[in-house]
Amino acid sequence: MSSSAPSAKQAVTVRHAAMDFLARREHSFHELLQKLIKKFPDLDRDEVMLPVLGKLRDENLQSDSRYAEALVNSRSKRGFGPLKIAAELQPRQLDRALIKTALFESGPDWELLCRDLLQRKIKPAAKPALEERQRWQRFLQQRGFEQEQIRAAIKAVLQDSTDHNEYE
Repeated sequence: MSSSAPSAKQAVTVRHAAMDFLARREHSFHELLQKLIKKFPDLDRDEVMLPVLGKLRDENLQSDSRYAEALVNSRSKRGFGPLKIAAELQPRQLDRALIKTALFESGPDWELLCRDLLQRKIKPAAKPALEERQRWQRFLQQRGFEQEQIRAAIKAVLQDSTDHNEYE
């Protein structure tokens, strides 16, 4: 009886710590496990931590899909594109299908986001020089947008500036 009592107490302690982490923000399963291992280096990962995290996942208190959606939402609002966000999600050991779903099925309209970011960044000109358009392209690539999104955004911005200049 005494050998199971400390294990149950350890499980409760780990659960409370995990709940504290989850109360602050969403965490991936792997990220939460790493934080718990760091916080409790003497506890057994397989016998104490994994069952606790499995139970939190079963109770839907920890969700990798919710975590991925929250990260996509946060980063896209800061002007980052799907390539950069996907690169950030990869080391978190999330399922590729889950990443794809968070980015493209429940994520933002990437072309619209790319265009809005470009419009905020540039000063509209009737016919910008090639070097200027290349600078825009590099900027959007560094933010993690795909080539077709970048081409569509530049085309839309150029069309908007042409339409705008016709009425002036």
